[in-house]
Amino acid sequence: MSSSDRPTVEDVMSTPLETISKDATVREAAERMREKDISALVVPTTPRAIVSSTDVLDAVADGRDVSELKVADVMTTDVETATPDLYMEEVAAMMTTYGIKHLPVVDDDYVGMVSSTDVTAHLS
Repeated sequence: MSSSDRPTVEDVMSTPLETISKDATVREAAERMREKDISALVVPTTPRAIVSSTDVLDAVADGRDVSELKVADVMTTDVETATPDLYMEEVAAMMTTYGIKHLPVVDDDYVGMVSSTDVTAHLS
């Protein structure tokens, strides 16, 4: 397989990027993920952050009131990111190394999201 035949992040990433404010409630984040049928949202902050279905599930399991709890209280910060030109094998290695399921795609600014589901679908 030549390098031109190898899929890159840009070929498989989800766009447009779904975001949510750090001031939104965790319930609102869960509702948005369900509505869009996705399992993570980018939180446009510095440092870079995401909120995932795992973050929501952990909050619920801990007995926290997700109707009052803010995204900022549960989001994952300093997230790893991918660039659009990375090959899927490189993304798979990053996800394994860091134990993560989502990588925001950044090219100066956020441009999309790639998930472990995307990686699996394109490498199988």
